[in-house]
Amino acid sequence: MAVADEGLVPDDVVLVVPEGRVVVGMQLPVQSQSTIYVAEWEKSAGPDEIAAVARAADDAGFFYVGVCDHTAIPRSHAEAMGTVWYDTTATLGWLAGLTTRTRLLSHVLVLAQRHPLRAAKELATLDRLSAGRLIVGVGAGHVEAEYELFGDFAARGRDTDEAIVAVSRALTDEFPVLDGPRWPAADFGVAPRPVQTPRPPIWVGGSTPAALRRTAKLGDGWLPQGTRRRDLPGQIAEIRRLREAYRGGAPLDIGTIAEPIYLVGPGSPGDPGWELPRFVLRGGPDEVAASLRELAAMGVNHLQVRFLCRSAAELCDQVAAFGSAVGPLLDG
Repeated sequence: MAVADEGLVPDDVVLVVPEGRVVVGMQLPVQSQSTIYVAEWEKSAGPDEIAAVARAADDAGFFYVGVCDHTAIPRSHAEAMGTVWYDTTATLGWLAGLTTRTRLLSHVLVLAQRHPLRAAKELATLDRLSAGRLIVGVGAGHVEAEYELFGDFAARGRDTDEAIVAVSRALTDEFPVLDGPRWPAADFGVAPRPVQTPRPPIWVGGSTPAALRRTAKLGDGWLPQGTRRRDLPGQIAEIRRLREAYRGGAPLDIGTIAEPIYLVGPGSPGDPGWELPRFVLRGGPDEVAASLRELAAMGVNHLQVRFLCRSAAELCDQVAAFGSAVGPLLDG
């Protein structure tokens, strides 16, 4: 059955992945430096390296490049998370002028830390400046002390749901009506308008039960976080079950994050002598593509890939090789 109160969901579904395709994107290096994943070379890198990798991804045909979101890291979390987190919309706006084809993903914007009209203004402007290449990735946030600077952490789920609907309306209508309760508004115009019609797509991040529900009810797509391969089919099935209940089974773009990749072998730029951790997906194009196609067979149509590398130059080489040798094998 469909959800009873249609006012609680966006008015439309916006799909962006071409039907029948499996596309690939990546989170850019340097712009977020959590100790969980930052490479040693990133710690002394900056805008030049970000730009080089973004251009490499653009040239290699990557579907999107992503930038993360944190505002202020509590001292208690700084050792684990670091404090280097480039501003999401500012960085994506800069990247809009450096790239021409790849889409620009906020991965993910902690949406309820902003007034929805402020967020919609930034996002609509970004879509205009990039000639319609924005993907709005959103999430509820997880760092309590940081979130409490902007709102009630205990209410972040409810506030995030409200913010998604509000931003969706503001990206669709110049004078949106926001029902509240936290951010009621009417008769305020937001422009410039986005290029994409009816609006840019909104992908919901997270793998908790609440995030799966939010994806099914409010999202155009899904960006899982921390999902293991063995858990992915069950989570996709749960999203589809909830999607049927909330939105009558409307389609959505489903993603996942693959294991770190390192291309080696004939025609690949990798160093065959480098000893890599066991969790790295290491091999030639055929081997890597076969592993990624297993994810696609689970119901995924956009893959976020990562590369374990020792420099920005090596990362650019890996991205270029992936685009030319692995990407064409994913739809087969």
